[in-house]
Amino acid sequence: MGKKIDGHRAPGMTERGQLLLFVLVGGCAALVNVLSRIVIDTATSYEIAIILAYLIGMTVAFSLNRALVFEARSASWRGQYLRFGIVNAVSALQVLAVSLLFSKLVFPAAGMRYHPEMLAHIIGVVSPVLTSYYLHKHFTFRRQAEGS
Repeated sequence: MGKKIDGHRAPGMTERGQLLLFVLVGGCAALVNVLSRIVIDTATSYEIAIILAYLIGMTVAFSLNRALVFEARSASWRGQYLRFGIVNAVSALQVLAVSLLFSKLVFPAAGMRYHPEMLAHIIGVVSPVLTSYYLHKHFTFRRQAEGS
């Protein structure tokens, strides 16, 4: 499809371009997430560190997506952040479940000993990419009706 301007996409951006930018922004936020988890892990448990790091990464992702991917700066950031948080609460559970599945079951069963928690966390962070994109596009940053 050609270029389309609407409430879901930055002006002049194709659907493919928007998805690619979403993935790049998500990659930046995921890197912040993982690096934060490494630091936080020194002060708390792995499970708590995953959740706290996820919140830090989520805030970075919200800011970048709002400014660069969905061009949603004209709407209330508070409402968007709340919806972003709802979508990411579901995603956080997925990240935690996938991370624990790999670190506690899959990798030990496979005899993997090379940084199993780090690799499990990276797999967990990547797991909700597509569902998050569509939920953010059609729920978090949806175009508001006139006057609402």
